[in-house]
Amino acid sequence: MKTDLAHDFEHVLRVVKTAKELCRRENAQPEVVIPAAWLHDCFSFAKDHPDRRNGSKYAADKAVEFLRSIAYPEQYFEAVHHAVAAHSFSANIKPLTIEAQIVQDADRLDALGAVGISRCIQVSAALHRPLYRAEDPFCSSREPDDAHYTIDHFYKKLLLIAASVNTESAKVEAAERTLFMQDFLKQLNQEISPVDD
Repeated sequence: MKTDLAHDFEHVLRVVKTAKELCRRENAQPEVVIPAAWLHDCFSFAKDHPDRRNGSKYAADKAVEFLRSIAYPEQYFEAVHHAVAAHSFSANIKPLTIEAQIVQDADRLDALGAVGISRCIQVSAALHRPLYRAEDPFCSSREPDDAHYTIDHFYKKLLLIAASVNTESAKVEAAERTLFMQDFLKQLNQEISPVDD
């Protein structure tokens, strides 16, 4: 099984940092947001694992199991479980609480900006995917195929994330990070475009 480099401990630290900030701005319950952010990826399948869509459900179960083992107040278990289960794109679970929305937003924001670009390239390299398709590298006249090309993932998923975040605070941050990614694509286009004779 391939290691999922996009979900290392540094990812967890960034999600916790962002979740804390969103929690403060949105006046949510830190007793739910903070443990859910720390434990959101306590179980994770690799990007190309066939059961990936269920990874966050396993993580939610393990999160509550861990919180119970350290005598965390049981009144927060259900909310933490939901926040962890709902954070994942693959699970397709609607976040029903502001706390779950924040954890989902914090995780999604980590797929944007400079870190998002780096993570995308890192994972694609581990999966042996080329950076772009030489013919139409920016999906101008074809459907994005991110199973085979790294840059296609921008068009298939990453550039669409800003429209999917929940909280007002996350929407502002997502818009800024998306602009950075669009600038990266413009620069890449300049660097790889053929020179006119």
